[in-house]
Amino acid sequence: MTEVRPPRRLKTWSSLGQLGRIPSEYEVVTHALNYTTRPNRTSALESNPTTAANMWYLTYRDKSPLQADDWLGFRDPDELTYRTYVTMQDEQETIVEGVLDEYGPAGHDATLPGQWVEVLGTLFTPTRFPVHALQMCTAYLGYMAPASYISNCAVFAAGDLLRRVSLVAYRTRQLADATGSSIGRTERAAWERNEAWQPAREAVENLLTAYDWAECFTAMNLVLRPTLDHILLRQLATAAQGNGDELTRLLLGNLAADADRCTRWSTALARYAIGQRAGNRDVLQRWVARWTPRAEAAAAGLGALFGQLPSGGGAAEDVENAANSARRRVLNDAGLAG
Repeated sequence: MTEVRPPRRLKTWSSLGQLGRIPSEYEVVTHALNYTTRPNRTSALESNPTTAANMWYLTYRDKSPLQADDWLGFRDPDELTYRTYVTMQDEQETIVEGVLDEYGPAGHDATLPGQWVEVLGTLFTPTRFPVHALQMCTAYLGYMAPASYISNCAVFAAGDLLRRVSLVAYRTRQLADATGSSIGRTERAAWERNEAWQPAREAVENLLTAYDWAECFTAMNLVLRPTLDHILLRQLATAAQGNGDELTRLLLGNLAADADRCTRWSTALARYAIGQRAGNRDVLQRWVARWTPRAEAAAAGLGALFGQLPSGGGAAEDVENAANSARRRVLNDAGLAG
């Protein structure tokens, strides 16, 4: 008589699939944490499936044109957890604090040329407005993402942008105190009325209405942010150096590391989606085509401001072309070239 053995019990980490290894700390604390994507659910939230919140999830996440057989298979290239993120950013803030403590008491800002101070009040200190809009969109992306591995990336990116807004605000106060200029009082007017800012403002305000989670991700992380960040972080840092503003250059360089990390996980996610379903490439490219003209217009507008810099800014056309090239490199890395 053949002995009937009881079914083999599942091991502790069986929900991660047949890994054949002990999962990493990153996987343990990240896997399948999105409550609204729990198995065997009838709706995202435990309420009537036809409530507004459940219909929102159904429309803009579950029925998004971008689909994958298993979104939980995606991994952040940096494998960030809350612990590692907080530790890393605490170290970055220590660096920033050191830079501010070194340059502030030395009277750095009081030595800046008046023309450059005007540029900072037009091109740098107003950035807290578009960056705050990007922060809101990134937080929304984290809320709507179809897997916790994606949500975590977006939540940490939102933290990065909050850090950026805070640092720009701090620098605004610092410049206002040191220079006696209009900085600190005119940024909103520049953001809302300066002709050069209007294409960028239109782009980010339209982004706030990109409700489909994947379109929001594509428009922001693959199109708009690579374009704007290249201008407002990298090219502005170069211009700051050319005008003797080492403090702003160092701060922008520190913030650029956050932007690079966002690009890494964003391009990895695009490649993962294409690997899951070949048709996702066409879906992503349609959104890229929809949002690229807005990014190009934003680059052209901001490029015009660079053309007016006292030194170190470069021609408006060069600034625009460099930003557009940076975006194309990101798209190429995401598998969306052409």
